[in-house]
Amino acid sequence: MAYDHELADRVRELVAREQHLTERRMFGGLAFLVDGNMAVAASGQGGLMVRVDPEDTGVLTGEAGVQPMVMRGRELRGWLHVDASAVRARDQLERWVALGVGYARSLPAKTPRR
Repeated sequence: MAYDHELADRVRELVAREQHLTERRMFGGLAFLVDGNMAVAASGQGGLMVRVDPEDTGVLTGEAGVQPMVMRGRELRGWLHVDASAVRARDQLERWVALGVGYARSLPAKTPRR
């Protein structure tokens, strides 16, 4: 499944003013990275992939439409899959994007590849 281009555009609009932001195709979707750290992505599985503090994973997965991200049968702690239905409203999407960007900003910047 290809990622939702409309959702990617909505995310792009929300992160447009972030400094040191890059976009990269990853995991079948379009990821938005802050200082080289993935923050959020329009997922190739539909919906949104969000990077959060691993300590918050349990609480956040208790919300409707939110599951741990699973890749190759393995649950990735600190990575969430948020269903498209849970980010339809602008305020819903803003919240998840802010969580992802906030966590990515808390990580050490990755040096650019040459």
